[in-house]
Amino acid sequence: MKYYNILENPIKIHGLAVTEPGKFHRLPDDVIGTVNDGVTGLAKHTAGACVRFNTDSKTVEVKVKLIGGGMMGHMPLSGMSGVDIYFGDMYCGSVYPNAADVTEYSGTVNKFKQAGDGICTVTVNLPLYNGVKDVTIGISDEANIYEPTPYRIEKPILFYGSSITQGGCASRPGNAYPALLSRWLDTAHINLGFSGSARGEESIARYIGSLDLSAFIMDYDHNAPSVEHLKETHYKFYRIVRGLNPMLPIIFVSKPDPDNSLVLSDRRREVIYNTYGEALKTADKYVNFIDGAKLFGDKDRLSCTVDTCHPNDLGFFRMAEVMAGTLRDVLGL
Repeated sequence: MKYYNILENPIKIHGLAVTEPGKFHRLPDDVIGTVNDGVTGLAKHTAGACVRFNTDSKTVEVKVKLIGGGMMGHMPLSGMSGVDIYFGDMYCGSVYPNAADVTEYSGTVNKFKQAGDGICTVTVNLPLYNGVKDVTIGISDEANIYEPTPYRIEKPILFYGSSITQGGCASRPGNAYPALLSRWLDTAHINLGFSGSARGEESIARYIGSLDLSAFIMDYDHNAPSVEHLKETHYKFYRIVRGLNPMLPIIFVSKPDPDNSLVLSDRRREVIYNTYGEALKTADKYVNFIDGAKLFGDKDRLSCTVDTCHPNDLGFFRMAEVMAGTLRDVLGL
């Protein structure tokens, strides 16, 4: 094999604000200094980030150094700290630590015959609930590496929200709903899901508004500590983003799991829908609303979660299916 650090050309890294030796963060330093402690720590997780390149190699090796160990009882290590690898649109395997205290691991994935011959784009999705200090990519000695084929839509879709947005509890990074949508729509994306910590802070709104995006999914219902907090922050958050980016498509989403607290969930949904209504009153043509209660569908809804809250792979798939229709309309696909 021959090896390349992911910071080397022609490899491209997507979904991160900071990419430098030993430091791969989802928010820039000046924003991290303005947010709550939860976001400060979780911004160092690489949820939504991916590494892309083109190659004719039929084997790819990945070596990963994590920022730490640990595990969660309701989420596998393959999703929390592992990577998964796609040749073109085809998932061909995962590489992940085999124990909670492992902070360095490596492994190889072979291209399936169904993925075709010749050069294709390889995507390596980075860990959802851990960060990386270093990642090295290996390809066969006789193979070549090139710049990746550009996304159909290079301006990223940005997702801001809770642990569900971050990817808890997908079995692997490519199965989180933002990653599914990115793959299906062939779009770059940024995942600003912060487990338990997305509280509609104004500095985050200003940061989002400053970016050149194709769409923004505003999905922090779950992390607002109360209905009152949601009322105080939701419309204000929207207005900050809209003031900085007048034509950015914004999609408001309520939480997908209202089942175990229907009355309270309805009150929270009403706050989000009211933001949508107020936006329409100002003749804002670039807003949409998705009722989170519809995201898991009607049949076996609670089979979509691991704990009545966090989606499993089925839950994320159903969420992405519903959101994809709205995003295709918004993006003109």
